[in-house]
Amino acid sequence: MITHPLPFSPLPHSCFSLNALPFHLFYACEPIYLFFPYPCSNLICTHFHFHFHLSSFFFSINMPILEFEPSNSSVMASPASTRPQVNARMEKSTVHAEPPGSTNNNNHTSESTDSNENPSIPSQLPFLRESLRPITLKFEDLAYSINLQSGGDHCFNSLESKRTQTVLSGVSGVVRPGELLAMLGPSGSGKTTLLTALGGRLPAKISGSITYNGQPFSSSVTRKIGFVTQDDVLYPHLTVLETLTYAAMLRLPKNLTHEEKIEQAELIITELGLTRCGNSIVGGPLVRGVSGGERKRVSIGQELLVNPSLLLLDEPTSGLDSTTALRLMATVKGLARGGRSVVTTIHQPSSRLYWMFDKVVLLSDGCPIYSGQAGRVMEYLASIGFVPGFSLMNPADFLLDLASGVALCTNPDDHQQYNQGTPDCQEDRDSVKSFLISSYKKTLHPLIKDDIHKNNHDTTRASRGPQSSKSCDNRWTTSWWTQFKVLFKRGLRERRHESYSGLRIFQVMSVAILSGLLWWHSDTSHLQDQVGLLFFFSIFWGFYPLSNAIFTFPQERPMLVRERSSSMYRLSSYYFARMAGDLPMELVLPTIFVTVTYWMGGLKPSLVTFVLTVLIILFNVLVSQGLGLALGAILMDLKQATTLSSVIMLVFLLAGGYYIQQIPPFISWLKYISFSHYCYKLLLEVQYSENEVYYCGTGIHCRVLDFPGIKYLGMGQLWWDVAALGVMLVGYRVLAYVALRMCKSH
Repeated sequence: MITHPLPFSPLPHSCFSLNALPFHLFYACEPIYLFFPYPCSNLICTHFHFHFHLSSFFFSINMPILEFEPSNSSVMASPASTRPQVNARMEKSTVHAEPPGSTNNNNHTSESTDSNENPSIPSQLPFLRESLRPITLKFEDLAYSINLQSGGDHCFNSLESKRTQTVLSGVSGVVRPGELLAMLGPSGSGKTTLLTALGGRLPAKISGSITYNGQPFSSSVTRKIGFVTQDDVLYPHLTVLETLTYAAMLRLPKNLTHEEKIEQAELIITELGLTRCGNSIVGGPLVRGVSGGERKRVSIGQELLVNPSLLLLDEPTSGLDSTTALRLMATVKGLARGGRSVVTTIHQPSSRLYWMFDKVVLLSDGCPIYSGQAGRVMEYLASIGFVPGFSLMNPADFLLDLASGVALCTNPDDHQQYNQGTPDCQEDRDSVKSFLISSYKKTLHPLIKDDIHKNNHDTTRASRGPQSSKSCDNRWTTSWWTQFKVLFKRGLRERRHESYSGLRIFQVMSVAILSGLLWWHSDTSHLQDQVGLLFFFSIFWGFYPLSNAIFTFPQERPMLVRERSSSMYRLSSYYFARMAGDLPMELVLPTIFVTVTYWMGGLKPSLVTFVLTVLIILFNVLVSQGLGLALGAILMDLKQATTLSSVIMLVFLLAGGYYIQQIPPFISWLKYISFSHYCYKLLLEVQYSENEVYYCGTGIHCRVLDFPGIKYLGMGQLWWDVAALGVMLVGYRVLAYVALRMCKSH
């Protein structure tokens, strides 16, 4: 018998596999050794102090805590086979070996019973050790289809040109507290769609039944669900600590103090191993920040703040190396052992990852071909005639091959051909898929339906108990004012890098200095030049804020959809916080611009006139920004919004009153919808008084208001112009809010 000794030296906190042999504890006047009799798929060690009692000897040893999970490497092994266990208990700080007679089967009842005592990852947080409101997720005969349009170029398509594509068909399963269910399948098999439907985030209607403790999806269930998307939707310029702190402020209940919420965020950082990068920015595609695994743990940490009873993860290991993926899934496994129901999609897991799963749902073109215990899938496939080509094949690879319709031959002589990618025994893919689907419907589907309806009455009765408290549960955990303050502070910290970037400051200052030099010390003797400078003010600070505001909502749409789907805040609090946060961000640069250009350009040297000019420009900036926000919110497409804004600004430029003075009557109404027109008129009215004159010829003085370019505008209607801009300011922003409210993307 070969043995593998483990000396009592400190080991790093890590996960690794041992294909070791029998486990014994013995004393032989030398160091104590551990031997392992059966394959262990998951060994998790944490340095701790514990005691041994061996015969009459007592040992107090400082060594790692070891927890072993039984390996399912033998695909035909009986689930009731006896295996010794080593359980690590944080509460008692002892390690004990259970007698060989204790069984370790896949019964969900025993798993959920032991989940709080034997977590895979010992948790320092009480609210992470145990789920306060366990949820049993059941889904039965889920089906979902989408309508596809034909690729013709006709303006009107007939009804026959529409065809339907099935995304999901007859998918069923059960996830109980303490279980980790993995959805496997090739790309396009419907894994993400199924996960989105289970999270209640699918915008279209899905047929079938999805229940949470016997109840349908409702707003009260939303706060008990944690949903981690495949793409990490995070603010790139916030640090890890700031990201989790702001999430805690928004998601934790109002009865917790500010300091308690911060403490919860710091504990989550410690629990997920993010202490080292707590003060590093998260980063993104264009900003370098933390690593991909750390960014994924930040996304998971945001959901763990509310201690979810049901955790859904969409391909959490995508883009990660095998070691990082293993550590991440070990954390997820520990969360499941705390009494949570965990569902994850995963693209191509390693063999070590696969044996962490309690249950597996295998999809092929939206149809299930297996749903049940992960340790019994190979036994089931062997019973219907599908066996791996060689014994050391990763079960996940074999399942994905079958889901793609690839059935490998079992002749050992063909292994070389298979390794070269040319198996000559490959059956027709469609027939393989059809056979697997029909076998699932005949063999597994009745068993799954019985499991779904088992204990249904108990689940329904248990869920009805706290129903009265649920009805009193508010949808929002914090008040409107708290949400506004948190979102306002978060917006300022995130957008300061964009609003005050070096490139933007250089752009504004270079234009300001250049325009000041071009209009250097102009006077009323060159009235046309001064009027041109004022019109340039209205045009530049009409187009510049508009082009920047267009990007606001299309770029923040993923974040808004994710946070709104989790009921983090009201749309009104987000919108008003965004509007208030724009004031210091968007009004500083125009003020500096006007200050530089006004005095260099030789305009009226009056402090009152200068202040009024600045206020008019800032008023124009807010109106222009409101139009940009409305266009972005309505279209939600940068290319379309940019094109439309260019056309609108060109129309406003031409109808502003500077280039064309005699507009035909049938189109002269355009100037009344141009905010540049009103801004230009206001600038002229505060710059020139009624009795001011200019040199219009040799020894001749003319009234400024009689200048053709000014007289045409119709001066003397100051307050009407202010009212028109005020109506546009309010109207554009109300339109943007309504567009966001009507958006059904989430």
